Amino acid sequence: MATVTPLRGAGARAGARPSGGASALATGDALTLEGVTRAFGALRAVDDVSFSVAAGEHYAVLGSNGAGKTTLFNAITGDFPPTSGRIRFFGEDITDLPPHERIRKGLRRTYQSSLLFRELTVRDNLFLAVRGVANGRFSMRRPGPMHASTLATDELLERARLSHIADEPVANLAHGQQRQLEIGMALAGAPRLILFDEPAAGLSPAERRELVALLRALPTHMSFVIIEHDLDIALRVSSRVTVMHNGRVLRTGTPGEIENDAQVQAIYMGGHH
Repeated sequence: MATVTPLRGAGARAGARPSGGASALATGDALTLEGVTRAFGALRAVDDVSFSVAAGEHYAVLGSNGAGKTTLFNAITGDFPPTSGRIRFFGEDITDLPPHERIRKGLRRTYQSSLLFRELTVRDNLFLAVRGVANGRFSMRRPGPMHASTLATDELLERARLSHIADEPVANLAHGQQRQLEIGMALAGAPRLILFDEPAAGLSPAERRELVALLRALPTHMSFVIIEHDLDIALRVSSRVTVMHNGRVLRTGTPGEIENDAQVQAIYMGGHH
């Protein structure tokens, strides 16, 4: 297995943080992973992963199939809690919290496979996402045009760049538009950090450009972590990158450092870019 080595200039960020809520808050970290491991029997899909994401930072996790990226996301969201290690969210230990409690604290994610209501319109999908994280979400009464949920839905339509097809059934949307809708739904309820699980998968070149523009236009205070096969997209939208290999952290550094690292090139780009 390759030696795990942080790149120059990345040591303080890639290495372990001081434990405890107060120290995490002092460093301004939105997310801190400390030795996170997820085992399935004898298989360690994620093995002793540690890194931190600053508040407002845009972070990428790269790796080939089987590197452990999605399993890591599942550990962060609580879908498959860590076998060992700790996860802190804005200084609070959330390792043992159920997924719905993590959502309430402002953690969101998208999935590789679309989770949309295909027979409903774009507007209705966004409206349901807004209501799902709002007070009174179990009310059966449809809010009026000036209700906070309706206004929030209109705002998400603009932010996801989907206003022109707001009343189109999701089943009629192109694949890239469905990905945009998923991002819009993840933005409901003013999240503090979003995990994007391979949002560029299956997109055309034009749809990928639209995705990059959408991610770059997100509020500067909002943190996100994106896992991607597409190296170009990940490097264009992130300020720091972690590369995983066989469930472990291989490298962490800036996009330029990752792109020019010989071992990363050999494993993921066939020795060149």
